[in-house]
Amino acid sequence: MKTTIGVIGGSTCSEQIARLAEEVGREIANANAVLVCGGRGGVMEAACRGAKSAGGMTIGILPGDDREQANVFVDVAIVTGMGVARNALVVKSSQAVIAIDGKYGTLSEIAFCLQLGIPVVGLQTWEVAPEIITARTPAQAVKLALQAVQRIK
Repeated sequence: MKTTIGVIGGSTCSEQIARLAEEVGREIANANAVLVCGGRGGVMEAACRGAKSAGGMTIGILPGDDREQANVFVDVAIVTGMGVARNALVVKSSQAVIAIDGKYGTLSEIAFCLQLGIPVVGLQTWEVAPEIITARTPAQAVKLALQAVQRIK
């Protein structure tokens, strides 16, 4: 079974953050892992675009009831009808999570990671707990996430 790496971050973001997210997505695909995200825009779309550009697979766990809400780079759209409560599903579907930038939705997902023991790597995001593994580059973020998964297997 392939490793699943979650990517969380804002539904809107700057061009600089989008470039980081896109590179994270590419790195996840190059590692032969599956990218899991909330399936919408911003960081999620940029990460999915990066994964698809490298031949990777993407899963989007959507807040609403309509698959058409997924960004065009999502391979598997999972509709939940749960609104922001779907954040818990994004985390639980991931073996490790990379947080990029983000606002309160991202903060809630980081909190779920910390509560549930899912490793979380931060890339220019909230620094709210010492358990968050800090990365300085997209390549380092993916490497640290994969190493964290191996430690808990």
